[in-house]
Amino acid sequence: MPDEKSALPGRLAKVPVPEFHEVLGVSMTPPFDLGTEIFVVGMGCFWGAERVFWEADGVKTTAVGYVGGFTENPSYEEVCSGLTGHNEVVLVAFDPEKTTFSDLMRLFWENHDPTQGMRQGNDLGTQYRSGIYVTSDSQKEEAQSSLRRFQRVIDAAGYGPITTEVEDLGAFYYAEHYHQQYLHKVPNGYCGMGGTGLTCPVGLNT
Repeated sequence: MPDEKSALPGRLAKVPVPEFHEVLGVSMTPPFDLGTEIFVVGMGCFWGAERVFWEADGVKTTAVGYVGGFTENPSYEEVCSGLTGHNEVVLVAFDPEKTTFSDLMRLFWENHDPTQGMRQGNDLGTQYRSGIYVTSDSQKEEAQSSLRRFQRVIDAAGYGPITTEVEDLGAFYYAEHYHQQYLHKVPNGYCGMGGTGLTCPVGLNT
């Protein structure tokens, strides 16, 4: 991982964001409807990860982008260089009256292998690390609780320690338009998603 001094400098200009989500037909940018909650996850390549969430009940919109690094408004090529510190991620905006953060955490844990460190399958690099980036104390508590509960399941199945980072959400930079809803635009495109096959318990009780 680069540090702030060694990371690429980036730029002031933001990446243009499409007006509407290709699948859901709604905006991918704030302001969202009153009561909407958001969080961000990294699960490896963001193409397949985004589809997991746009198909989920209660999710209002999704978008792919970059978080967790130092470079301002990075390009995809810069993120892939490993010189920005950013992670490929999915922003999820959901209606808490129609789904719960815990339910969405189960999708997160069950649709990738959170024990692989800076990789996911054949995708290698700091941008493919597992991460949960939260926007409230309650989300952080639930994320950490679900991690502990899934670690027990992982341990029983013979996997190693979970390497997922759980952090407060910092700056979220939208990815280029051609990455947004990629697997809708390219149905036979690359999808590196692959879980452990294990079921994650959900809820706050530990």
